[in-house]
Amino acid sequence: MLPCVCSLIPSSPSISKFISDQPYLSMLDKNCTSMKDLQKIHAQLIKTGLAKDPIAASRLLAFCASPAGDINYACLVFNQIQNPNLFVWNTIIRGFSQSSTPQNAISLFIEMLFTSPSTQPQRLTYPSVFKAYAQLGLAHDGAQLHGRVIKLGLENDQFIQNTILNMYVNCGFLSEAQRIFDGAMGFDVVTWNTMIIGLAKCGEIDKSRRLFDKMLLRNTVSWNSMISGYVRKGRFFEAMELFSRMQEERIKPSEFTMVSLLNTCACLGALRQGEWIHDYIVQNNFELNVIVVTAIIDMYSKCGSIDKALQVFKSAPKKGLSCWNSLILGLAMNGRENEAVRLFSMLESSNFRPDYVSFLGVLTSCNHGGMVDRAKDYFLLMTETYKIEPSIKHYSCMVDVLGRAGLLEEAEGLIRSMPVNPDAVIWGSLLSSCMKYGNIEMAKRAAKHANELDPNDSSSFVLLSNVYAGYSHFEEAMEQRLSLKEKQIYKEPGCSLIEVNGEVHEFVAGGRLHPRYKEIYHALDDLGLVLKEMG
Repeated sequence: MLPCVCSLIPSSPSISKFISDQPYLSMLDKNCTSMKDLQKIHAQLIKTGLAKDPIAASRLLAFCASPAGDINYACLVFNQIQNPNLFVWNTIIRGFSQSSTPQNAISLFIEMLFTSPSTQPQRLTYPSVFKAYAQLGLAHDGAQLHGRVIKLGLENDQFIQNTILNMYVNCGFLSEAQRIFDGAMGFDVVTWNTMIIGLAKCGEIDKSRRLFDKMLLRNTVSWNSMISGYVRKGRFFEAMELFSRMQEERIKPSEFTMVSLLNTCACLGALRQGEWIHDYIVQNNFELNVIVVTAIIDMYSKCGSIDKALQVFKSAPKKGLSCWNSLILGLAMNGRENEAVRLFSMLESSNFRPDYVSFLGVLTSCNHGGMVDRAKDYFLLMTETYKIEPSIKHYSCMVDVLGRAGLLEEAEGLIRSMPVNPDAVIWGSLLSSCMKYGNIEMAKRAAKHANELDPNDSSSFVLLSNVYAGYSHFEEAMEQRLSLKEKQIYKEPGCSLIEVNGEVHEFVAGGRLHPRYKEIYHALDDLGLVLKEMG
């Protein structure tokens, strides 16, 4: 890599023409596919003195500032350009707006305003700056730039308008976004999609759907946004219904659609539909990239078809760390703890470095398999060797594995020594173990902490009541149940899902919403009579 970038200064028109005919610039336009290629060409340009031309500098900068380039190298090139023109300013600002440091795009825009009076921002400059504000969540600051755009009479420019809308939507400023959307002089599909995505992200999924239904022209992004919005909201049946409608209208889904649908099948336990989507992906030659493969493995694992998940993992053309993590967790959740531990050992020997999710998977395996000593070893390996700071989920696994083994004092000690604040879930885990081993005093302490952290959760009251009842403390058990009624805290009804002939049916305890609930209850009554007859 070059230690520094040569000074790039303007040259005469004759030199510019000479440079435009050179093979190096032709290579830069046609054959430069990586920063390594660019640096070789740049070195030759510096060596021959051709790097001094602003045309060459602009082309170098354009590649460096692209997603395939190196924004830091682009900055070096930019800093050596004397009197950069509007194209150069726009290129470097756009590059930083797409980078991991979008704040630099805003800094450069301000620098452009105050240090380059001869080169002022134009309509193509503003969208990148609004994008940077959106990434940083700085809608209040972006609103000042919005005011400048209005003063310049550019507010009705479709490109600028869409990026302003995107900024407000991404920052959760829905009223401002709605005002711009309602007052827009021209609507394109990007405007509609931006609003649909924003409403869905902010939980306004029904408003999002109403907009979607009003669209006269939809593209794949419109459908993907609506389906993924339903999945995020946990409304999986609507997601599947929308996909069916997408097929009826002969809209070709993208890999993002497929991933959303696989996640839906995973959450519903809809194995047959998941298999159909997997077949659809293969038959339609979708790229089996890491994201898609991970979603397929996750779907099979959560639907209980762990052997198919293993098959997909073994045959995958590309395996990312997420594929390994998903299968480790899948094996752990399907009672294959020893295989999960072996897979983790294989991961350590691979080209990938285990991350916090990998350790969460192997600790879950130890928890389900009752492997206390091994769990302690992995926890130490994570913190000491890999220097990964444990999250509340890692601590929760450790508390659970200790509690299940009856090491209640050690589990409580771990909670109290945690560098992070314990949540209601971790105290609830200890409370469950207290119920199993009959430690009423510790159960009371755990329930007290859980109630303080989440006073509207019924589980701690119910668990403590069961602890009392299990050891004949019926009066105290009744008090816990009465406390629930007095505080008007209601237990979430149990819910189960079953797939029959490719259709998923949902059942809620005491529910009457299923269209055939009368037949179901009659069948249950008949079953009850049969059981009574059998004693």
